[in-house]
Amino acid sequence: MTTYAVVIPTLVRGTLADCLAALAAATGPKPEEIVLVDDRPDPEPDATALDHPLRALGDLRGRTLVIHSGGRGPAAARNTGLRAVTAPWVAFLDDDVQVGPHWCDQLSQDLAEAGPETGGVQGVVTVPLPGERRPTDWERGTAGLARARWITADMAYRAEALKQTGGFDERFRRAFREDADLALRMLDAGWGIEQGRRTTRHPVRPADRWVSLRTQRGNADDALMRRLHGPDWWQRAEAPRGRLRRHLAITAAGAAAGVLALAGRRRAAAVATLGWAAGTGEFAWARIAPGPRTRHEVSTMLATSVLIPPAAAWHRLSGLWRHRDAAPWQEVAP
Repeated sequence: MTTYAVVIPTLVRGTLADCLAALAAATGPKPEEIVLVDDRPDPEPDATALDHPLRALGDLRGRTLVIHSGGRGPAAARNTGLRAVTAPWVAFLDDDVQVGPHWCDQLSQDLAEAGPETGGVQGVVTVPLPGERRPTDWERGTAGLARARWITADMAYRAEALKQTGGFDERFRRAFREDADLALRMLDAGWGIEQGRRTTRHPVRPADRWVSLRTQRGNADDALMRRLHGPDWWQRAEAPRGRLRRHLAITAAGAAAGVLALAGRRRAAAVATLGWAAGTGEFAWARIAPGPRTRHEVSTMLATSVLIPPAAAWHRLSGLWRHRDAAPWQEVAP
């Protein structure tokens, strides 16, 4: 049997108890160690928040360690957990997933079948969607996780490979692109990453109507990926290209309309305004058409479709500036 540890970075959300309960109930060889990395910036005011989730572990609580990482993001939290384990394999889970009923058995088989050149084995992630209606924009976005490569919602890495490549790049402060960055560095170092058979369920967590606007911060992470891995990184990572070019064009048209109007060039300003309106309308409809088209969903799509292009452009440009001199992670890691 190949021994393994489980590391779970968490903000102690309501999903954590279900995550731990599913892990405790899974059949098969249990993890040698479980490390919960509390990444809340200031956990002291609610120091008892972990008591209820930990009870879900049952007998596994005795082999569970809780440590704090200071609110520096999931990449830094995973590195903190990695330094606390001694097992040859480390399985990373997110705190909002639920492993399958035979996950421990299937993970053990995945690791036993991994060759010496295999640095990581990815789990199969499923995202349940409502069957009685069309999914919302947020639900469709979450469903994309089921197609993502190297997603750390359920990813097992060989500890030796992690240490050789320096672990996760802690400049990725959000749960976005840090998994693809690590995987590309693993492949560049000669390690292989395979698809395993174990399954993990990733429910769609509740979100407010502005969540799609906040996710535009990921454009700054894409700028860091471009700096570290070159302009073709998204092809190597098999990541969707997204709509950034269209967002930049829409934002430029809107800015031009304002400048031309102030300059008194009404006809040119009207043309630019039409371009902005056409681009924004197409973007809004692309999000509304496949959805449930409820009043709340439509109004949310209309409002956020106006705001997303300039937000995406701002985060991309600020990321390019902030990461203009970014060095490879191994060179800057402590």
